[in-house]
Amino acid sequence: MTEQKTENKTENHEEKKVEPSHKSEEHVHEEKQVHKEGESPRDDKPKQAKRPAAKKPAVAKEAPKESSQPAKVSASAEPTVITATSEKPVEKEKKAPKKRAKKGANAIVARGKRKTSVARASIRKGRGVVRINGQNVTALNNKYVRSIILEPLKFAGADAASVDISVNVNGGGMMGQAQAVRTAIAHAIVQYFDNQDIKSRMVAYDRTLLVEDSRRVESKKYLGRKARARFQKSYR
Repeated sequence: MTEQKTENKTENHEEKKVEPSHKSEEHVHEEKQVHKEGESPRDDKPKQAKRPAAKKPAVAKEAPKESSQPAKVSASAEPTVITATSEKPVEKEKKAPKKRAKKGANAIVARGKRKTSVARASIRKGRGVVRINGQNVTALNNKYVRSIILEPLKFAGADAASVDISVNVNGGGMMGQAQAVRTAIAHAIVQYFDNQDIKSRMVAYDRTLLVEDSRRVESKKYLGRKARARFQKSYR
């Protein structure tokens, strides 16, 4: 019995040994067929999860170097404006505006007053012409008024023939305007010729030629026909 058992065990053991070899050949044959079809033989194995790739430290990029050579511009292409971003723009020096010479810049303007009349006289180089409000003084019919206006020119002598005088006057009456024009012309002659001898002779003759006369007419009062006159009393 023992011998039969041992024989059976040996046979079973041999069968077991033979079977795995047969199975291994079949398994190898199947793997070859799968490999031919394009499938990997290791597909049955569980896939491992991929680990995230380690991030590389950021490296600062170098700024592009500016070329010192000027940019070439082709003749056929349109001209392009090249601006330097790093360099500051050069500020142009501001030139002072040229002052134009005004008409009559060498003229001298003087003012004269009398009562409510105001006269402004301008004197410049000329031929001895005197105009009052654009009208020649020789056109005035009143000889007395004309003599008052031309009185300061007598102190200038022969130099009066080398200048032109233009006067604008307004306000007041005829005599007030005539005296205002006289004062304005006297001031203009003194300033234009800058001669102290002319000024001293004018003051010695009549100081109102250069000094404005501040006198005014006294106002009328009641109980009379004028400022000081009174009505006559009768005892009949």
